[in-house]
Amino acid sequence: MASEDRRRRATVNDVAVEAGVSRGTVSRVLNGKRYVSSESRAAIDAAIAKVGFVPNGAARSLVMQRSQAVGLIVHEPSSLFIEDPNIGSILLGANEALSEADYQMACLIADSSRDISRLSNYLSGGLIDGVIIVSAREGDAITRAVSRLDLPTAFVGHPRDIGNAAYVAIDNQTAAQAITSRLASTGRRRIGMIAAALDRDSGADRLAGFRAALGNDFDPALVESVPLYSYRDGQEGMRALLQRAPDIDGVFASSDALAAGALEVLHLAGRRVPEDIGIVGFDDSSWAMRCDPPLSTVQQPATSLGRAAAEAVLRQIRGEAPMQNAQMLECPIVWRNSA
Repeated sequence: MASEDRRRRATVNDVAVEAGVSRGTVSRVLNGKRYVSSESRAAIDAAIAKVGFVPNGAARSLVMQRSQAVGLIVHEPSSLFIEDPNIGSILLGANEALSEADYQMACLIADSSRDISRLSNYLSGGLIDGVIIVSAREGDAITRAVSRLDLPTAFVGHPRDIGNAAYVAIDNQTAAQAITSRLASTGRRRIGMIAAALDRDSGADRLAGFRAALGNDFDPALVESVPLYSYRDGQEGMRALLQRAPDIDGVFASSDALAAGALEVLHLAGRRVPEDIGIVGFDDSSWAMRCDPPLSTVQQPATSLGRAAAEAVLRQIRGEAPMQNAQMLECPIVWRNSA
């Protein structure tokens, strides 16, 4: 009999008896409701600790009609999910904010059309209360799905077709213009760009900033477009630029991973950096300090982007008025020895 008592899970009734309050009062405290005195709350907290009560998460979700989970959807190939430190930092920032609010984070990767179809079905199942979307493109099927389901949503980045949905971003165009101008001020005259991800706002805006910085000196032949913000694409982009324009003396790579790949190609080609050619990146990620020389770049506050996006979703879930639908975070230039 004693063994059975030890195995029996403590219930709300046990807490109520121990605290000397009604079961309804215990339920109000467990569900975060108001109108419970501080004395009763203290008694209930003490009773929970004494009887070893563990809330039934599934039952609580049914009562509150919430799953206590938020999905973070990364619309990138799985290889880039592992390679790109910005994605990891966004994830950590979001998880930190969600954890503080007692929410779980479900990390979801949209790597293929099959993934997108599967995720669309998953989102409609009521298993998550809201979503954070990273790397959405215009016309994205995931964007259409969350809009149709009316899920609380925040984007990291600003696709142009999300209407009034909440988003957290940086000013990619202004930052790219500023670092390209800084590169040009070092005396470079033949400046090219490895431009990635032109199918989403970050890539297109960085190209626009590069073009604006150069003005009449912009030469479209010195822009090499690549699919992803990846080390391998940086290598391939730099090889193509060197073959097409061997007199190139400056490069803006639209991510640090691209710049790191480009630097390896330059070293193998016998080009001295920064003496023969200056190179700058974008992100100030761990790639920047792995480079030789260390990379001049734009500091992207990836952890803060993730946290701010999570907080925006939580406000929507709680039915609170948004602080603002659009949040733009600062992204200063960090100047090092690569240019």
